[in-house]
Parts: sequence; structure tokens; C-alpha cells
Amino acid sequence: MVTLLTFTILILSIIAHEVAHGYAANSLGDPTARLAGRLTLNPIPHIDLMGSIVLPALLVFTGSPIMFGWAKPVPYNPYNLKNQRWGEALVAIAGSATNISLALIFGLMVRFSPVLGLDQTAVSIAATISFINLFLGLFNLIPFPPLDGFTALRSALPWHLSSGIARLEQKIRSMGPVSLLLFLFVFSYVFAGPFFNLVLWLFGLLTGAGL
Repeated sequence: MVTLLTFTILILSIIAHEVAHGYAANSLGDPTARLAGRLTLNPIPHIDLMGSIVLPALLVFTGSPIMFGWAKPVPYNPYNLKNQRWGEALVAIAGSATNISLALIFGLMVRFSPVLGLDQTAVSIAATISFINLFLGLFNLIPFPPLDGFTALRSALPWHLSSGIARLEQKIRSMGPVSLLLFLFVFSYVFAGPFFNLVLWLFGLLTGAGL
């Protein structure tokens, strides 16, 4: 039951992350996601079999410390953005900003649960939502393609620097899912421990509790 709840929260958090990209693009002048019917929290249009079902289920039901997955990318055209200097970076970080905002809201619910009169079940659900969204938000800020942190970094750099790493991004993306799986493998065995401890520390700082 707990793992099923965790799996459900993870999927919905991934979808909220992706929808946020579409809303950010729409607010900055690009209606592509809205016209494609992707500005909805209905999970059906966003589900990617591998990224939204298989990989998250594998991570959750095997007890992995990594909480990760992806939905179908929300389509958008960066050339439609009103702010050509910062627009793409703002769209890129919108997903992580949404996850971190959710982590803050539900984390504070845990911290102030006695005042709010929440029972233990509600506190446990709020804590799970906060932790998963904190993990997703920070993980996606890692500057490695296709994660949002890389897109934001590329978009924020001056042109003579961004063009160079854009070529690197194209080479990595040309490897398809293999590049992401390779990154996850390296991350799991080298960086997962310190990253997980950082997320736990921030979670404890936010909620006043541990998992």
C-alpha cells in the first residue's frame, strides 16, 4: 500500500513538473502546449510508458533511493517566447520550481501539523509528497542533458559559450535513452549517496522530521 502510494505520488509529481513547462511557455508567449491539449493535470496525455510507468515502478518497488522518471515532453517553440534572452531558461526551471514549491507547501504542513490538526496518515502523505518533490526538483537541476538544469545553464550563458555546450548537448541527445541510462548508472554509484543525504538534510530542515 505504501509503495503504491509512493508510486502514484511520483507519477503525479512528474506530470506536474512537465505541465509547469507548458504553462511557463504559454505565459511567455508560446501557445504550442496549450493548443496541443497538454496544459492539463489529466495524466493520460502525459504518460510515457518507460519514463512514467516502467522506470518509476522499478525504482519504487525495489526500494531505490532514487526517485526519477519523465512524462512525454510538453511541446513548445522557443522562437515564440517573448523574452528571447531568458525565456528558455525560465521555461526550463519552471518544472523544478513547481516541484520545490510543492515540497515547501507539504513540508510546512508536516512541520505545523499539530497546529493544523493533521492526523498521522495525513502527515505521512504530506511528508512523502514533500520528499519526492524535493528530490525531483533538485535532481532535475543537475546540469546534464536532457535534465532541465542543463537547458537552463545553456540558455543563460552568453552566446559564444552556449553554442559550444549546445553542440555537446546534441551529441549526448543523439545517443537517445542510452545517455540518460548511462547518467543514471553513474549517478547511482557515485553521486547518489551525497545527493540523497543533501535531500534528507533539506527535508529535515523543512519539516523538522526525518523519513
